[in-house]
Amino acid sequence: MSHIEHSDPVNAQILAVSEDKIKGFVREPFVEISKLSGVAFETVVERIRAMLAAGTIRRVRQTLVASNLAEGALVAWTVPEDKLNSAFDFMFQKDPFSGHVVVRSTDQQTQGSEYRLWTTLKVPVGESMERHCEVLMRHTGCQSFKLMPANGIFALGVGHVRRKTIEPGDRSEAPAQMIRVGVVNLTEQEWDVLLALKREFELEEIGLNPWARRAEEAGVDLETFCRVAEALNERQVIGRFSTFLEHVKPSAGGQRVTRFNALFHWAVPKGREEEAGSQVGRHEVLTHCYWREGGPAFRDVNIMAVAHGTEKERIFAHKAAIDAHLEQCGIPVSYTNVFWGGRSEIKPSEISPKIHREWLAQWENSAPLAEAVVL
Repeated sequence: MSHIEHSDPVNAQILAVSEDKIKGFVREPFVEISKLSGVAFETVVERIRAMLAAGTIRRVRQTLVASNLAEGALVAWTVPEDKLNSAFDFMFQKDPFSGHVVVRSTDQQTQGSEYRLWTTLKVPVGESMERHCEVLMRHTGCQSFKLMPANGIFALGVGHVRRKTIEPGDRSEAPAQMIRVGVVNLTEQEWDVLLALKREFELEEIGLNPWARRAEEAGVDLETFCRVAEALNERQVIGRFSTFLEHVKPSAGGQRVTRFNALFHWAVPKGREEEAGSQVGRHEVLTHCYWREGGPAFRDVNIMAVAHGTEKERIFAHKAAIDAHLEQCGIPVSYTNVFWGGRSEIKPSEISPKIHREWLAQWENSAPLAEAVVL
């Protein structure tokens, strides 16, 4: 059983690379994983296939920088407690444009604690996120929502296995560079390549020459497919090639990758968001770090970050180290908080304009359950 667990030494060696170290588009991603991990190619293929089949790895795919392909936001929802689970189920099961769906809580009742359901949303360029959320409200009983688009991205990775060994305060030598969010327009051929590129890998696709079948799907030859993908990579719409661990539920052998998921909030002075985000985002424990405006509902927080771990006290230690670093940098924080994740599901957000039109046609005209309140 150990050869399918993330803790197996060979698997850990592979995962330390394959979770988030393969940046951009690579023609032979599994060869690259072998090279960077020092594990023989045949073993890499065998172990990734075994972990995927067992559910230790929940998906293998090329990620996209969807913030540059679609309108997106973190969405916080207020919902009556008796409708929380059914609202969660609807957003996870019936809305392909909602990616992360998480129930969150705070250790004390503070401003914003009433927002129990949190999702990430992407809608195609030209579509309205407010309109999409209002449709969701009709079917979930949510009472209000707060949209928080990203103004800048400072950290975006996973690397749960690699992060287990990171000490509080460990950070990169230089401040994180902010990726500005701006939508890129694509040709029809580029969309065809992109949609084929992002599909999850089947077991038999894990190996040499993995893009041949995708080129056929996109209706182009392999060389054209790769050249288009490389051009898209240059335009910052291709993310990383990644093996995503099942980090919420226990594995077949009962092991968990993480137990706690913390969303950190900081309010820093206006005009210093990029400086603060670059200092927070350099801390290696963080899987995500963004500049988002929380507004009065969240006491004007503007830097948000996510950390995962198996011990709550260790997450607090990482948070304390980041707080201390901000103080050392002379960046004042007027308010900070931690929102803890409970029930959680993650799926890739759909970004296809065609699928969004079909989704609206299916759900928009249903009778509303509640009046929308946009904050």
